[in-house]
Amino acid sequence: MTKRFESIIAVDDVLLAQELEAALGKDAEKAMLAALENDKNQYDPRSIVTGFIVAVDDDNAVVDIGYKSEGVVPIEEFASGEATIGAKVQVMITEVKPSGELALSKRQADLQIGWNQVLGSNKEGDRVKGKVVRKIKGGLLVDIGVPVFLPASQVDLRRAPDVGEYIGQEIEAEIIKIDAERKNIVVSRRKVLEEERKKNRENLVKELHVGDLREGVVKNITDFGAFIDLGGLDGLLHITDMSWGRVNHPSEVVKIGQHIEVVVLDYDAERNRISLGLKQKMRNPWEDIETRYAIGSVHDGEIVNLMTYGAFVKLEDGIEGLVHISELSWTRQPTHPNEIVKVGDKVKVMVLEINHEKQEISLGMKQAENNPWDTIRDKFPVGTKVEGTVKNLTNYGAFIEIQPGIEGLLHVNDISWTKKLAHPSPEINKGDKVKCIILEIDRERQRISLGMKQLSEDPWVKEIPDKLKKGTTLDGKVTKVTNFGVFVEILDGLEGLLHVSELGTSRPEDLQPGQAVKVKVLHVDIDTRKIGLSMKGV
Repeated sequence: MTKRFESIIAVDDVLLAQELEAALGKDAEKAMLAALENDKNQYDPRSIVTGFIVAVDDDNAVVDIGYKSEGVVPIEEFASGEATIGAKVQVMITEVKPSGELALSKRQADLQIGWNQVLGSNKEGDRVKGKVVRKIKGGLLVDIGVPVFLPASQVDLRRAPDVGEYIGQEIEAEIIKIDAERKNIVVSRRKVLEEERKKNRENLVKELHVGDLREGVVKNITDFGAFIDLGGLDGLLHITDMSWGRVNHPSEVVKIGQHIEVVVLDYDAERNRISLGLKQKMRNPWEDIETRYAIGSVHDGEIVNLMTYGAFVKLEDGIEGLVHISELSWTRQPTHPNEIVKVGDKVKVMVLEINHEKQEISLGMKQAENNPWDTIRDKFPVGTKVEGTVKNLTNYGAFIEIQPGIEGLLHVNDISWTKKLAHPSPEINKGDKVKCIILEIDRERQRISLGMKQLSEDPWVKEIPDKLKKGTTLDGKVTKVTNFGVFVEILDGLEGLLHVSELGTSRPEDLQPGQAVKVKVLHVDIDTRKIGLSMKGV
């Protein structure tokens, strides 16, 4: 082995040198020397030359390229285990110092060689494969042998929320721009996906049949449904076809990016419209509805929605019935169902009617309970004295609750024997506790008539005739003035009429409500309950 060869490999171990010579072949020295003999201009900066590693330490590898001096390459530019003595390596001369020392770079040589290979074997429109290395401004950097730019808009069919999730993935892309001078290549993964999607669409159209089960990905969600990507064609999964039960919004059932299996319900080839279904994969709960929910049967349910006309009750997933507002209670007449129930309440209901074609069930809440009006006469016979709370006032009387949910009407004419009331409020007010007597019960019309004055004797029978003898003079108070006369209160709440002809020298307009007057009794009519008064001769 020559001294020149020993200096090139930089080994003192003769056995190692012999092994290296044997590995390189019989003409190893000649081959190595030939590889290292280059023209002078080959050693210009930016030139790529071939050399051999002759020494290695922790920081650098010394490379002999056949020049008058060796060059140094940072050890970090080599892959693990790649920097070994005797290894052949291609490097770029980055600088030739005045002293003759060389600055070399394996990394820049690899990059230049890679560019030459890519540019020599690829053109715009070609497909390349590579690994996404990192995220940069505006997109991703992909290694296809050299780093190329993948714009964010070209990563997927739709702009990805975060392109960083592609880092580390192996992808296939199409070259859309090459700038050889600037060593810049732009690629598009989107174009590859679009071409594959087009092919899939053509194949899918040939294979698509109503009733097929298809795997798809949720692409978009709207208020009326979700669009499913079947792999080239989008189909609409309408909100009504998502579940046999109630769905308030499609997002309750599906999420964007979710993989789901759907049924092809309809396909319009001319308009490329596909209708899909999810609930059709499951049994229709309406198939044997009459068996499970017989007319007259009572079931547990849950209030799921309230409307002005009634409450919707869920009996099971996919089965809801309507309790009309008139079927909520035997005793209450609400103006809105929320006066009795609220969403989420657990209730018992009776099945009243089933319309299988319209998939409608009529339910009743009150029918699942005993009707208190069936026994109302037994509990409150006519003449029974009761105590209740004034719940509401009207011009014609007061509604009084005598037991929870049971109200009776105290008519304004049954409040007092002697007072002529136009409204109950002078005597009673809302919330008052009052005592009454049952006057009448109409079970069919669910009405109870109450009386308050009937708790005492009628003063017109004996008391008034005894106190108001004809000619009796009394002190009174004007209560109302009319064109035909004046009404005067002569006893507690008892009024008589002072006719205009009995005013004497006075005229009606001379008197005012609240004014004190002296009158005498002209007559008392027990049948009509009227009292005639006079101011003449008083």
